[in-house]
Amino acid sequence: MTASSHLTLITGASRGLGRAMAEQLLQAGHMVLGISRRQEPELAQLAQQAGAELIQWEQDLSDPVAASARLSAWLKTLDSQRFDSVTLINNAGTVGNPAPLASAVGAELSQALRIGLEAPMLLTAAFLGATREWRSARKVLNISSGLGRNAMGSQAPYCAAKAGMDHFSRAVALEEAGAPNGARIVSLAPGIIDTDMQVQLRGASAEKFPDRTRFVSMKEEGRLDSPATAAAKVLKYLAREDFGRNPVADVRDPA
Repeated sequence: MTASSHLTLITGASRGLGRAMAEQLLQAGHMVLGISRRQEPELAQLAQQAGAELIQWEQDLSDPVAASARLSAWLKTLDSQRFDSVTLINNAGTVGNPAPLASAVGAELSQALRIGLEAPMLLTAAFLGATREWRSARKVLNISSGLGRNAMGSQAPYCAAKAGMDHFSRAVALEEAGAPNGARIVSLAPGIIDTDMQVQLRGASAEKFPDRTRFVSMKEEGRLDSPATAAAKVLKYLAREDFGRNPVADVRDPA
């Protein structure tokens, strides 16, 4: 196996958009660290066929302090001269059970914010700190959502997590702009994707989630990208020369 000169770290790599990105990056020869609740044997088989290196961690992102400490420690074991590029993709998130905030379950609300906002922020901090002296081009790609920019009832935790992701990306972009070999960071809306999250929204209670019919219509009208199609668009944006120029962006933005 040849050593890859590109290292990509992806959260939520076991299904949906995260898995599709992992598959496409492995096929392109990247070394991939997948951080998910479970390992996927099919990804391991794909990596072997592609001659690419895959590491899979079973890691609960609802404990972001432990996850970020593990990431920092692991990155410090690597050769800082090995890679031409190193990228963190914060993809994991959860819509929880759509409902008005007044009827939210405290533990579920807290978990949604830990996974959707705390984990990306802590992992980004660990990543930037551990790779500060690396020679590699460094990037952080946060997978955001239109709901971070346009509010929707019964989705307060998800909207808040994505809005927070957008704004912390803006702040980090300012910090990194003045740093030696500063990282480029983008919080990117990836379009509307037919994933388990969409299935969850379509299956929600119409009483608790009045916008449910919107999601049903998008599916019926064929307006959803497949995970593979969406992953290709996201990775194309990641490879753009102007990546990082706008720290909050949409995959459909013109080059």
